Amino acid sequence: MMKCKTGIFILLFLFILDSGCTVKYSFTGASISPDTKTFSVKYFPNHAPLVNPMLSQEFTEALKDKFISQTSLNLVSEGGDLQFEGDIERYETKPMAIRGDDQTALTRFTIGVKVKFTNLKDPSKNFESNFSQYEDYDSEKSLDEVEAELVDLIMQKIIEDIFNKAVVNW
Repeated sequence: MMKCKTGIFILLFLFILDSGCTVKYSFTGASISPDTKTFSVKYFPNHAPLVNPMLSQEFTEALKDKFISQTSLNLVSEGGDLQFEGDIERYETKPMAIRGDDQTALTRFTIGVKVKFTNLKDPSKNFESNFSQYEDYDSEKSLDEVEAELVDLIMQKIIEDIFNKAVVNW
């Protein structure tokens, strides 16, 4: 008799779990409402004083790729359930460490992006935020020598921050 009650309890518990689930979870930590099906990303123009001509396109595509690869959402050209827009505001270098001979030892390369996120399914999650990341490099190298690698590193950090703020609810 006891085994029968335990079995019924387990079946009832599994049924409740299966039918009561309203949030979709992924291995990335993203929790997205099941009624959220699409996302859209507008082109992020570069308004920084120093302009990398490829950065806008690379950033926009990398943000799309992150959501395509890490969620089951479908990309639409505009009007997605989740919408991203903004612009690149910072793209700069500045000296960080000075050696004894008054020469710069390290230079900090920073990229900053302003993002407006709109969640049509849950407006309480909307935000407008600035995201900024940097990498330091040896000042004996020119920006041209390290730029491609550092842009990729910084861009991935910023995109991860945007992804986490938009869809990861810790």
